[in-house]
Amino acid sequence: MGLFRYTIFRLLQAIPVLIGISIITFALANLAPGDPVRLMLQGQEVDEELIRTIEARYGLDQPVHVRYWNYMTGLVQGDLGYSIHRRRPVADLMLERAGPTLLLVLSAYVFALATAIPLGVLAAKRRNKPADHVSRIVALVGVSTPSFWIGIMLIIVFAVQLGVLPSAGLVYPWQPPEAAGHSGYIEHWIESIRHLILPMIALGTLQMATLMRVERTQMIESLQQEYVTLARAYGVPERTILRKHAFRSAQLPIITIVGLNLSTALGGAVLIETVFAINGMGRLFIEAIQQLDYQLVMGITMVLGAIFVIGVVITDISYAYIDPRVTYGDRE
Repeated sequence: MGLFRYTIFRLLQAIPVLIGISIITFALANLAPGDPVRLMLQGQEVDEELIRTIEARYGLDQPVHVRYWNYMTGLVQGDLGYSIHRRRPVADLMLERAGPTLLLVLSAYVFALATAIPLGVLAAKRRNKPADHVSRIVALVGVSTPSFWIGIMLIIVFAVQLGVLPSAGLVYPWQPPEAAGHSGYIEHWIESIRHLILPMIALGTLQMATLMRVERTQMIESLQQEYVTLARAYGVPERTILRKHAFRSAQLPIITIVGLNLSTALGGAVLIETVFAINGMGRLFIEAIQQLDYQLVMGITMVLGAIFVIGVVITDISYAYIDPRVTYGDRE
């Protein structure tokens, strides 16, 4: 019950955070210069009466605080609003674009974890040796370099100069092969992986560098603990010490970084989708800002904010399963 009460408490704490996000986003969106109705009707011959009619239809003729209240009332009921520019429900637009973004973010995390953990363990095992120095240089470059710049460099090298990988778009593995012009599932999946490699590396490099630095530091601390020294004195093989004694205790901070870096990954996906012309939620968000589509901007912001908050809660709860010393409330 302690873990259950803690979960409920953290979810209740998330409500003021989401309300604050909604207020800031709504204010910034509505204070932006420009008229969304005139932008939507750009290139057409319109009169003021038509503009006022459209504003009344979407509630844009009301004061800002009234519009905000109406939006939050609908949000509580599960209504994310209606896109002014696309004239479709925001929820439908987001569902269409959610797949590419989830595929990109999850693959970036898989790349980051699959590379950072082994490299961090190797750097700790070979501390102050060439492998350790190389890993620290890689981590420093990865942390210091913007993801969009890495994406542009990858396109120049592997798509333009070498011509071995595609530079734009994604081939979705969940679609039928015929929809992408492929003869079978094997060809379809190979093309999906080829299109995913460059954006995955561009988005996952920052996560990889951060995780590798933390993994190295934690493994060094674990290997210096007394129980590791005792295990070595008993003649336990070094591989067993790394796997059973040092590795598990070093993973708790990794879970923290993974959960907290979710917002960084989602924010980076906005730029990466633009660089690689991927029709995901990030690119949709950029388009919504350019078109002053208030409802769409709010919908995407609130959903991404909720995902981040839930990710942080899941991260906290995972502590108890990784480290038995961590408890939430009294155990019965």
